[in-house]
Amino acid sequence: MMVVGLTGGIGSGKTTVARFFQELGVPLYIADLKAKDLLHQDEHLQKEIIALLGEEAFINGKYNTTYVSSLVFADPKLLKKLNAIIHPAVHADFKKWISNQKAHYVIYEAAILFEQNRQDQVDYTILVTAPLEERIKRVTQRDQTNRQAVLDRINKQWSDERKKLLADLVIENKVLSATKTRVQEIHKYLLSLVSK
Repeated sequence: MMVVGLTGGIGSGKTTVARFFQELGVPLYIADLKAKDLLHQDEHLQKEIIALLGEEAFINGKYNTTYVSSLVFADPKLLKKLNAIIHPAVHADFKKWISNQKAHYVIYEAAILFEQNRQDQVDYTILVTAPLEERIKRVTQRDQTNRQAVLDRINKQWSDERKKLLADLVIENKVLSATKTRVQEIHKYLLSLVSK
């Protein structure tokens, strides 16, 4: 079964694009959501994170995002160690999930696919992009935050230009109807690859 990695910067609309593929019957695995599920369900994972970051990483069994973010975004080495704990668990969960899928291909949506050098673990990559101002608008509304906070987050991510060098396909998410049409075109293209 073909695995298609879907990625994009914050506010690019990658989740919207992923849902368009899902509407076409393509199974969808959203790595960030699965990671959150695993953080709340996997006691072994919780113990490893507590050993790394301390008891405050979980409050009454719930992942303390604010605390963890304050630590790891101030210390890149600590973030790398945290990712080294979480990502193998997500990868194992994905392998189990994909074994139960019956489709020509699946979508693996991950915000930092390229940053984690995971493009070699998928057959094709799709990058979702959007104009900067549109991204800022989406995230400020979604996260109830301010422009500067969004810009700071965007600036910590790889640029679209850098990601385009690694992407097989690009979806520019400016107008929703055009984005949906592009998804349908890519879906047909991917199906043609599988049927060869």
